[in-house]
Amino acid sequence: MFNNDVISSRDKLMINIVFALSAVVIMVATIENKMPSGLIGALGVMAVVGYILNLVGNKTPIINQYFGGGAIVVIFGSSYIFHSGLIPADTVTTVTTFVKGGGFLSFFIASLVTGSILGMETEVLKKAALKYIPVIFGGVACAFLFAGLVGAILGEGFFNSIMLIALPIMGGGMGAGAVPLVEIMKGSTDMSTEALMSKMVPALAIGNAVAIVMAGLLDKLGNAVPSLTGNGKLMREQLDKPAQEEHDAPASVQALGVGALLAITMFLVGTLLSSVIEMHPYALMILFVAFVKISGVMPRELERAAHAWSTFVVNNLTPALLVGIGVVYTNLDQIVMALTWTNLAMVVATVMGAIVGSALVGRLIGFYPIEAAITGGLCMANMGGTGDVAVLASCKRMSLMPFAQISSRLGGAFMLILATFILELFL
Repeated sequence: MFNNDVISSRDKLMINIVFALSAVVIMVATIENKMPSGLIGALGVMAVVGYILNLVGNKTPIINQYFGGGAIVVIFGSSYIFHSGLIPADTVTTVTTFVKGGGFLSFFIASLVTGSILGMETEVLKKAALKYIPVIFGGVACAFLFAGLVGAILGEGFFNSIMLIALPIMGGGMGAGAVPLVEIMKGSTDMSTEALMSKMVPALAIGNAVAIVMAGLLDKLGNAVPSLTGNGKLMREQLDKPAQEEHDAPASVQALGVGALLAITMFLVGTLLSSVIEMHPYALMILFVAFVKISGVMPRELERAAHAWSTFVVNNLTPALLVGIGVVYTNLDQIVMALTWTNLAMVVATVMGAIVGSALVGRLIGFYPIEAAITGGLCMANMGGTGDVAVLASCKRMSLMPFAQISSRLGGAFMLILATFILELFL
């Protein structure tokens, strides 16, 4: 949360004491059901729970080495804590309302997308954008192949495994993926809406969990084999050390405020454009921010401000948001109930196919395999925007958020088109 390089031992001690006292006050207020509704109550309990669980995850052997560390523990730990009766129902409602209706997730993603894109080198952005779509296609193709083969071996059928397991997992989450997929498929098959949802929703939940775990394992693989990873850089020829040094310079309070305003503005531009263009606001926001960056109309000082704000958000709000994802979007009961060996095998095959296909294609066109697998593979296999945050937090590569969102939004829309084409061709 703080830059340890510029904080003295005495200051660190005082910060820890203040945090401990704050945590005690917030947790007592929570247990006594005295937390106010809205931002102050929700963010307070999310920040404390997120920080503690993140610390536990990062200090726990095996979990911190192979399973994403803090991110995994925060998501699944907070889901259990908030839904097991340990936290008052009113606080759970407050957090749910803040994350969903309060727009916290949208604010977080807008900050990361705006800062990451404006912080890139223009030439790197141009080259990466042109090459990125084939990476998604490679991941989808192998995900379908792996899932179909495993499904056929287990007696579920090659075609059914693709349509009921792989397609929804790669389809961009629940609202933009599973729900429209059910509407597309129920008119072309003899399965009811309930039957389709009962098959797809558990696959999505398990797939999201597997993607988060795989992200942590890919980070570990990158540490073991450095040639496979750019440590957050997508392109192998990306050389931006001078720019990074410039970004790492301390930002003023005014610059952070300007960066926050730019992120909000870019999100609103995407929202306004979505009223006249049939695309998701996130996708339109990405395209608009990329256009601004490539055109060069944004002053360099403002680009640095946006990047500084995204860095601030990642460093300070990520654990809190992961708590929100655990509370609102992670249903442990649903995951456990659907955790049959057959379902698990097909889901793991889908996610592994996404990793292998996107990594191979990424390698061929000049990307680092691990970064290509994370963005073009795992961010297609997770549950949309919430899954993107969880996956990137697990592998410690939040700077890849723009490409993660391309996968979730544009890639998800492509899967709906592909589903329609497959049904018309084979049914």
